[in-house]
Amino acid sequence: MPDVGLVQTQYFTFAHPPDTFELECGARLGPITVAYETYGRLNSSGDNAILVLHALTGDAHVAGKRSPEDRKPGWWDPMVGPGRPLDTERYFVVCSNVLGGCYGTTGPSSTNPTTGRPYGLDFPIITIRDMVRVQRVLLEHLGVKRLVTAIGGSMGGMQALEWGVNYPDFLASIIPIATSGRTSAQGIAYNAVQREAIYMDPGWEGGNYYGRPGPQKGLALARMIGTITYKSDVSWSFKFGRARNGSLEDLYKLEGRFEIENYLHYQGRKLVERFDANTYLYLTKAIDLHDVGRGHPSYAEALGRISCPCLAIGISTDILYPPYQVKEIAEILQKQGRPAKYAELNSPYGHDAFLIEFDKLGAIVKEFLAEIS
Repeated sequence: MPDVGLVQTQYFTFAHPPDTFELECGARLGPITVAYETYGRLNSSGDNAILVLHALTGDAHVAGKRSPEDRKPGWWDPMVGPGRPLDTERYFVVCSNVLGGCYGTTGPSSTNPTTGRPYGLDFPIITIRDMVRVQRVLLEHLGVKRLVTAIGGSMGGMQALEWGVNYPDFLASIIPIATSGRTSAQGIAYNAVQREAIYMDPGWEGGNYYGRPGPQKGLALARMIGTITYKSDVSWSFKFGRARNGSLEDLYKLEGRFEIENYLHYQGRKLVERFDANTYLYLTKAIDLHDVGRGHPSYAEALGRISCPCLAIGISTDILYPPYQVKEIAEILQKQGRPAKYAELNSPYGHDAFLIEFDKLGAIVKEFLAEIS
């Protein structure tokens, strides 16, 4: 099956002072630059667009390659392209790096126009809703009049729900995957200890570490903690079991490791090479603040604003956003007479399944899109 070929990240800047962008927290921010990629062509009526929304450490590069030598295609490459579930011969697919990100969109590592230095902790607190409002401005710039769907997993699924609640007339459907309509106490707890790992690293320096190595150990530890929540007992056991790194005698030393420990350290190092620690703090805080009911009479009434068809997809072994949290979204909508359905991805891979089980997920998404067309 053909892919989308070579793609280029593009940039759009808006909200130039004094016409700055007001955030939910009350602060104003501007200018705002958004990094984004597009695939396929927008039709003359501007209504064949699909917005793909990324998770915590994702970016705008959802599919294709950025150069002929690029060995790593986009993070959802099997889902996007000619003949694929998000068919670029039919749809105009858009993916942007979120507000607060570190892959080209304005965030804590961006230059503060007032000081000429990176924002650091001068960057205001942002929410999932703020991210969506920035995406809305981007789509207007691109000439999109209506979305076929807004789709994403984890933090991306939170954005899809906010799209449905805040712009119900702008969408033909939403597909939130492995997510919830409001972050649970357990989810907040996971994020809190990850942030604490960064705070406790002397290299964090109160967020003013730019130009220096920064909190490498703290960010790596945060990623190690997060990685544990992305998997399942089944997947850990299958992949590693009790395999050791080295001899049995090596394990009788404090520095001796099982293979699963090596894997966690590897994941930590990989993130340090590509991600900003302050961005990690701000985005996990935005996840904690996530509650589509904020500002509405109730959580159920907020979800009831979603008038378009909703396909909520849970993952059977997900411990970060257990299936019942995803199923609840569809059930609340169904009770209000809204066109919603729940599908469950049966997978041993835990929360990460939406980034692994492309055949299973693609079949579910493709069938849903055919139903609503």
